[in-house]
Amino acid sequence: MALALCPRVSGILWLACLLPLAPAVVAAEFIVGNLTVTQNMSLPWPGSYLTKTVLKVSFLLHDPSSFFKTASFLYSWDFGDGTQMVTEDPVVYYNYSIIGTFTVRLHVVAEWEQATLPTGKGVVQKTGAFSTSLKLQETLRGIQVLGPNQIQTFQKVTVTLNFLGSPPLTVCWRLKPKCLPLGEGECHPVSVASTTYNLTHVFRASGDYCFSIQAENVVSKTHQYHRIQVWPSSIQPVVFAFPCATLFTVMLAFIMCMTLRGSTHQKDMVENPEPPTGARCCQMCCGPFLLETPSEYLEVVRESHGLLPPLYKPVKTYTV
Repeated sequence: MALALCPRVSGILWLACLLPLAPAVVAAEFIVGNLTVTQNMSLPWPGSYLTKTVLKVSFLLHDPSSFFKTASFLYSWDFGDGTQMVTEDPVVYYNYSIIGTFTVRLHVVAEWEQATLPTGKGVVQKTGAFSTSLKLQETLRGIQVLGPNQIQTFQKVTVTLNFLGSPPLTVCWRLKPKCLPLGEGECHPVSVASTTYNLTHVFRASGDYCFSIQAENVVSKTHQYHRIQVWPSSIQPVVFAFPCATLFTVMLAFIMCMTLRGSTHQKDMVENPEPPTGARCCQMCCGPFLLETPSEYLEVVRESHGLLPPLYKPVKTYTV
């Protein structure tokens, strides 16, 4: 029994002697860590940051076993806008001056000396590459409104909105009698992808109005007002009244024509009570055939011309 246990005990002792010679930690092939970006203001949208505001870019090394405790690090930064720098500090501060989406890239190099059997000492180097994407936005400093302040009804008005800042995600507007801020749910938001937007509207009633405009992007919100006075249109009534005026003019002309024609006929009857030309011509031409005796015809001719005295004079008869 004792002889059977001796080989097992000797094997365990041999392994125990070899354990101190084994490495405590296996070296990683690449450096492990996280690249973080922070700004001194909290935004509700992740990955969005403000331009012209300092950013803090940090590299956090993941080394729970202190494998790199004797290493020296070199950090090569590329901010994606053409700016590059090399530092020995894992934390840098940078300020973007333009809007857009940028990718920050970091290349980390770690070096340290390590004992080797052939030469006694050697330099060990480990590297790591990291990157993160940033969306830089600019706060909306205001809204510039370009449009008329007076207009007539039934005319289309165009109001141009110029946003002073990053393109807003949403634009909301509504016409009100007074310039008051928009409440929750008062208007339907419109998506805008540029810094300019045109509003079009047709006023059908006169009065004083106010465009209440609200714009919002991922980092800020602003609002603006634009007053406009609407006058009754001077073109539309004329267009609607033109047929009536035309009809009235035609009727008035017809009445005047008939009145003048009647007065002219009466004047002719008073000044020249002769029978119409046709009747007179008929009497002149057809008189000998219609009258019974030539004396009667001659009398008619005398009376028609009015130049000769009557052929026969009335004879007075006296009774004794």
